[in-house]
Amino acid sequence: MRPLTATIRLSHLRHNYQLLKRLHGNKMLAVVKADAYGHGAVRCARALADLADGFAVATLDEGIELREAGISAPIVMLEGVFEPAEYAAVDEYRLWPGVQNQWQLESLLAYRWREPVTVWLKMDSGMHRVGFFPQNFAPAHQALRQSSQVAHIVNMTHFARADEPEQPMTAAQLAAFETAVAGLSGVQSLANSAAIIAHPAARRDWGRAGIALYGIEPFPGACPELKPVMRLTSRIFAERTLQPGEPVGYGASFITERSTRIGIAACGYADGYPRTAQNGCPLTVNGQPSRLIGRVSMDMLAVELDHHQGVGSEVELWGDAVSVATVAQSAGTISYELLCHIKRANYVYQE
Repeated sequence: MRPLTATIRLSHLRHNYQLLKRLHGNKMLAVVKADAYGHGAVRCARALADLADGFAVATLDEGIELREAGISAPIVMLEGVFEPAEYAAVDEYRLWPGVQNQWQLESLLAYRWREPVTVWLKMDSGMHRVGFFPQNFAPAHQALRQSSQVAHIVNMTHFARADEPEQPMTAAQLAAFETAVAGLSGVQSLANSAAIIAHPAARRDWGRAGIALYGIEPFPGACPELKPVMRLTSRIFAERTLQPGEPVGYGASFITERSTRIGIAACGYADGYPRTAQNGCPLTVNGQPSRLIGRVSMDMLAVELDHHQGVGSEVELWGDAVSVATVAQSAGTISYELLCHIKRANYVYQE
């Protein structure tokens, strides 16, 4: 089989949840949307089932997948439904829907629920993506409170720049939220990963741990105690020695300056490794520092070898020695995108 392996360390996942829960201090959702950021939603949720206060997904199908896998804890649909007919499945699978606009609100109130439902009511406190504007939040809240079909309301918002602790926008969003919810009942959920770590004032009744849950710091130096959950590795399956002045790969973007041994590893942009990663992007070969050379191809990439490395040598693309954030920076993107794009890898779960 092709030797590209994503090793998922579930003990690291549990460690990260417990660490973030201690920081937050109250209940905390484990965010497992987008297949747990590429780590496998069902396996990650099962590994956290005895720890997590609840889980967060983006969509109905993600919530159903967890329920059918035996997850019994609360599951929040952060985006809510995409059409009114979906409320029937939300009801059947006992999910907690997000409500972020008027039609979601009206169709939820019009649906005849088997049992009163817990609703996560979202405010747009300044990110301007989704949610009720602050001046419209109280009327939406009142409509839910007046319904006998609504059991509980969680007042929530989302920060646009919590991963930039020096920026004042988070404080401004927090102030806008506080003003709009003054006097309203219900518990609150404000803090994503970055806010859990960097903004103590945002730690309320429910936290939402996303990227940090998988061991990725939301900003440099945020929380060194986090442990990376995914380790992406491949192996060298071909090698050659090139003389000075020889090109490597498509576009001849790398030219050897000296006699150079190169190895070809089984991983490319069709597997999720970024094509935009630059020459010199760090990796390791048999645990020793090395670098990417040449342009990443669809199915393979080239690395520099020393005299003790060759066919069969392990290449760590990211994980313990090289952070996925470092690769993302080289590629001009973010860790989230790289983790979510992994395909064609053999997933190995370590308890």
